[in-house]
Amino acid sequence: MEIDPQLDAAPADLPEAGPALWAALASRASVSLSEPQTASLARYLDLLLAGNESMNLTRITDRASAEVQHVADALTLLPFLPAGPFQLADVGSGGGVPGIPLAIVRPDAQVLLIESTRKKANFLRQTVGELGLANVRVTEERAEDLAQVKGPESRQVRERFDVAVARAVATLVWLAEWCLPLVKKGGRMLAMKGPKVNDELPAAAKAIRLCGGGQPVLHAVTLPGTQNHLIVEIAKTGRCDSRYPRPATQAKGRPIT
Repeated sequence: MEIDPQLDAAPADLPEAGPALWAALASRASVSLSEPQTASLARYLDLLLAGNESMNLTRITDRASAEVQHVADALTLLPFLPAGPFQLADVGSGGGVPGIPLAIVRPDAQVLLIESTRKKANFLRQTVGELGLANVRVTEERAEDLAQVKGPESRQVRERFDVAVARAVATLVWLAEWCLPLVKKGGRMLAMKGPKVNDELPAAAKAIRLCGGGQPVLHAVTLPGTQNHLIVEIAKTGRCDSRYPRPATQAKGRPIT
């Protein structure tokens, strides 16, 4: 494990919330937010908070907190994304974070939102349509089933993505098995985690290796009003063992050990 403190920032270095905070975070990745993009990010939060009234999409119901803990948090991933057009998989997308904010800010990205809960997947489809995001697709198939070697070559997504991201989905041993098989060699997996990830890393080492991952690098990210946010970056250095990921019916709660 390596720790890279370069992206640390004291809360005083950033605006408290809203468009000013989003613009400041985007600028760190040399991205300039347009007025339509800022409006789309705000509209996305409107839709997320409205949808949360009828289903469990987020525990954050305060608008100012959502501006930081959803949109701003997603934008902390921008410095780790490729400079040109790329493909991104958001595993366990839930209410659409980080995939939808990233798709808005990086329209050159082709984004696949992977969400196996039908109600949430339907919300994502409706939201993508409402926002007019032509660069986003939604699937209800589980990530571990999606990445299997099966079917026509033209439909396979195994080891096709430049980046796979996940936030608040599972422990790292599971994320490695679900995310890394989707990533091409030379790409990367980005897991948004809290401080407990340090306890998860030893148990995940074998899964990372078998799925073609390299040495994890931890990036600490501080946002206003939050603490101990970490981005775990794992480069895809080799091909994934053909045995992985295991189908959901086969894994059945048994992580790679």
